[in-house]
Amino acid sequence: MRFCSSVIVGIILIGFWSSCRKDFEYTVSTGNLEFSKDTVFLDTIFTNIGSSTYSLKVYNRSKNDILIPSISLGQGQASMYRLNVDGVAGKDFENIPILAKDSIFIFIETTFDITNTAKKEFLHTDAIQFNAKGKTQEVPLITLVKDAIFLYPTTSSDRIVENITFGSDSDFNEINFEGFLLSDEQLHFTNDKPYVVYGYATVPSQKELLIDSGTRIYFHQGSGILVQDNASIHINGELSLDRKTLENDIIFEGDRLEPELGNTPGQWGGIYLLKGSSDNTIDYLSIKNATIGLFAEGDGLLPTPTLTLKNTQIYNSSNTNLWAKTAAIVAENVVLGGSGGTSLYCNLGGSYTFTHCTIANYWKYGFRNGSAIEVDNFVGNASANLVNADFINCIIDGNNSNELLLNKDSNKAFNFSFTNCMITYNNDISASDPVYDFSNTTIYKDIFLNLDADFSDPANNNFIIGENSAANGAANANSALNVPLDIRGIDRTTTPDIGAYELFIEN
Repeated sequence: MRFCSSVIVGIILIGFWSSCRKDFEYTVSTGNLEFSKDTVFLDTIFTNIGSSTYSLKVYNRSKNDILIPSISLGQGQASMYRLNVDGVAGKDFENIPILAKDSIFIFIETTFDITNTAKKEFLHTDAIQFNAKGKTQEVPLITLVKDAIFLYPTTSSDRIVENITFGSDSDFNEINFEGFLLSDEQLHFTNDKPYVVYGYATVPSQKELLIDSGTRIYFHQGSGILVQDNASIHINGELSLDRKTLENDIIFEGDRLEPELGNTPGQWGGIYLLKGSSDNTIDYLSIKNATIGLFAEGDGLLPTPTLTLKNTQIYNSSNTNLWAKTAAIVAENVVLGGSGGTSLYCNLGGSYTFTHCTIANYWKYGFRNGSAIEVDNFVGNASANLVNADFINCIIDGNNSNELLLNKDSNKAFNFSFTNCMITYNNDISASDPVYDFSNTTIYKDIFLNLDADFSDPANNNFIIGENSAANGAANANSALNVPLDIRGIDRTTTPDIGAYELFIEN
């Protein structure tokens, strides 16, 4: 009986092994492969900077295991593209198997030197070729390559990277970051080619940086612009006729150009105007995806402002869009959009005048701990006079209940006012804290509380107002005469609207 049982078990095991065993016999592909993409677009890259890695999936939809005789690049070994086929790197491959109803991955990268073409932009193309019995299938590869001016810190022979001092911490230790001083020849950025910055490009004391309209500056992770004591920056953008391409605006953003990263916050550092830097001017600038979009520190005194800021958009900063510390700022037609913290932080006193600005924090990347506007005159044990913080014809809005935060140290001046402003604030604490007494017309004049701005697409930082906006025709007309055109160049001298955008209905 035991013998019979053993025989039966043995027969079962042999049958099971036989049923699972498979001799892989491949049929040569007849060229009926299918692909996850008809064309692989590797997006835009800069000359001599490698692209990201892109993928292509190759499907065998047949019931047979197949063998692809060859996979190669059309330009062969001379191609500037690189492949990895199912885990093997190279530019041409032979006898690649794909099981029935299965697939393989091909990964693609490229690096291209545009300086050999004498062009500022070059469309770099090739194709992956799949050769079968008498038939070749192709998947085109397309990349736009841009020439660029690269700015970066030096590296010594012992691999020490040049550093720039930002200041000191609370223990008086120097704060250093990778960076470099701009030479005299580098202190004028033109729109001839885009710039790619590594580390902090620093404007030396007693110098000024000029940036022409239409200039594009791309910052690597941990990079930005630093303006030292007694130095200044003048960003001279102009009104663009095409509001999609912004051909005359100046744009600061990260150097990752893949479309899926186009609105990813915190890709680079920011612009820092250090204490002692004054008479800085910015016009028609877009700053996006920084950590702190723009930081300005001053002595809080006019008539020489730390910064004059006009027709500028700052959004998608992972921390703060505009952080002003004891600064003196005059701002007109400024849009401060979504940020992970505060859109506008007027910190440790100062002097501020914001006219026809839209400050609206519709952050969509999770929880944020800041408001649209925060104003204070102290930090820890330090305090300073808030000489003035005047908001005229401004929208203060966002997707939180309260978008205005005022922190006051009564031992120092705390002077502020809102005139013809729309404010989102749903906490009725005016009885206990007079800074939020919206009935006090000395500091709150013609205020529109918790009304709908009817923005076009606030989650994506489009703050153009619609026909149903409470901002329509609600601005102070006399103040609007001082800023007669909106951020798009539209006249606002007749029944002006609150905010940076005037309602405009095309015929």
